[in-house]
Order: sequence, then structure tokens, then C-alpha cells
Amino acid sequence: MTLEEQADSPETLDILYRDDDLVAVHKPSGLLVHRSEIDRRETRFALQLVRDQLGQWVYPVHRLDRPTSGVLLLALNPEAARALSVAFADGMVKKTYLAVVRGIAPEEGLIDYPLVEEPDRISDRQASKDKGAQPAVTAFRRLAQVELPCPVGRYPSSRYSLVEAHPRTGRKHQLRRHFKHLFHPIIGDTKHGEGRHNRFFREEFDCQRLLLAAVEVEFPHPRTGQLIAVSAPLDTTFAGVVERLGWRTQLPERWLPPG
Repeated sequence: MTLEEQADSPETLDILYRDDDLVAVHKPSGLLVHRSEIDRRETRFALQLVRDQLGQWVYPVHRLDRPTSGVLLLALNPEAARALSVAFADGMVKKTYLAVVRGIAPEEGLIDYPLVEEPDRISDRQASKDKGAQPAVTAFRRLAQVELPCPVGRYPSSRYSLVEAHPRTGRKHQLRRHFKHLFHPIIGDTKHGEGRHNRFFREEFDCQRLLLAAVEVEFPHPRTGQLIAVSAPLDTTFAGVVERLGWRTQLPERWLPPG
């Protein structure tokens, strides 16, 4: 984790929603959801922070990649955990992400591109190496675009898009891999992205993070079945990029930090 990411990882997380069965928190970029062999030296995890904050055990029902920020749902009892896990598996949860991608993305589209599992060399040692490609579907639409008079590569200008994405399946690194497949990689993605554009955003916008955030999750309540929608505003770094590129008016206020 970089110093910037550590600074964005507080000892307590913002609680977005809470009742007797579940809690939704705002996970910052750079924070692991749970203990992992990806980084054995890391001592802070979202599960531990929320457990200590609430003074009770919490149960994970989905995950966010370490560099992705946004809404993280956690169950507060085994029954709610089972119900929410089923809801995710059955496609009853609508997830909305914002991303900044390289180039001018199509106005809208549906990426139906199966993905072969990418096991981590350390944390997924036990995963099957012969597992075939699994169905993976992502719907998206372009919210805004910009062309900057800055050469990043062989062209005299650089183009970027703000996209809203809705993954309909939950494959590992799905959005990052799907937008790479479209030749519109997400800015800040050190594994599936483009180094020159990542470097440009670090130098021009002081942006050290992956520009991907889970800004809203809509799901049936595990006890009542009532539809619940939880939103998480962009952090100051992501919001600053949106502001600098003139995209703020393209987003609802609930996805923007106050002020």
C-alpha cells in the first residue's frame, strides 16, 4: 500500500447503512477486505475495522478489489449472510460503478465476454488451474468524455471517458478485464491498464489510485425482502479528477462528496 493509500485508510470506516441484520460501509481504495497472503505484512482489513468499530462479529457476503473503493456490504448474523450471498449469486443485487477509462468509450454497450479465472500466485494457490472460461456480462454507458491537449504516446492529444458500469456477474477483476477487452482500460489499473496514461494521471492530477468505485448497491433486505439502495460518494481524489475534467454536473449529488 502506498503512503497515499495508507492516508486514505482510516481506523474507522464511514457507515452508510446499518440495521439489525447488515451494515454497509465505505471501503477506501488500498484497503483489503480481509486478511490475505497477497500482503502478509498488512495489519488493517475492512472486516477487522468494522468488527472493532461495531463491537460484534461481521460476515462478508461479497468483495471489492483492494484498489477499488465504495459500498461494501457485511452481514451481522449467519442468517443474513446466507440470504445476501444467495441474492448476489442469483443476480438479485444491482451494483453500480463509476470508472475513468482511456479513450472515447461507446455511448452504451453490453460486454458479454467469458473470463478465465486469474488466480493470484500466492492467495489462490489451491485454485484449479484447468477451470474453463466462465460467463461474464457487464452493461455500461458513457456519461462524459474529454480530449486533453496533452500527448501521452504518439498522438498530440489524449482522450478519456467517464463510464457507469453494471456488472451482471461477479468474476474476479471483471470490470478491469472487460474494459481492457474493449481497448478502454481503466485509469490507474497497474495490471490491466496502460502505464503511460496511469503515469499521466499521477503527475497531472496527483491521482495514485485506480479510478474505479462502487458508488451504489441495490439489494433485497435479507429479512424483509424490501429493496434497499445504498450509495457511497467518491473520495476526494476521484472527485477531484471528476472536477478537473469538468464532469461534476454529469453525476447525481449522492455520488459526490459534500461541497
